[in-house]
Amino acid sequence: MKPQQPAKGIMLVSEYDDAQIYQIDCECTDPDHRHTLWVEHDKELDSVSVTVYTTNTTPLWSTSRWKTIWELLTKGYVKREVTLLLDKQKALNYADALKKAIKDLDGK
Repeated sequence: MKPQQPAKGIMLVSEYDDAQIYQIDCECTDPDHRHTLWVEHDKELDSVSVTVYTTNTTPLWSTSRWKTIWELLTKGYVKREVTLLLDKQKALNYADALKKAIKDLDGK
């Protein structure tokens, strides 16, 4: 199995001198499960940062709002998990897009 061009489920949204932004869709096709991947190059530090943005939801039946508020007040954060379903081809394309973005930004 090889990475695809154009890649299934992986879309280059924007490209800048120091960053590339990708959109990765979940197999379930729910837009709230989509990941937005930012790959940025810091030329001064010669480092690359990868940031993943996603919509984080909490089913109301599994936890109360008061419990969430209490957790935020006492700990300073609320811990959540996010799942992105990918088939083998899409996972390979995701990894290849990340690898190519780092290589492209490192050369600029």
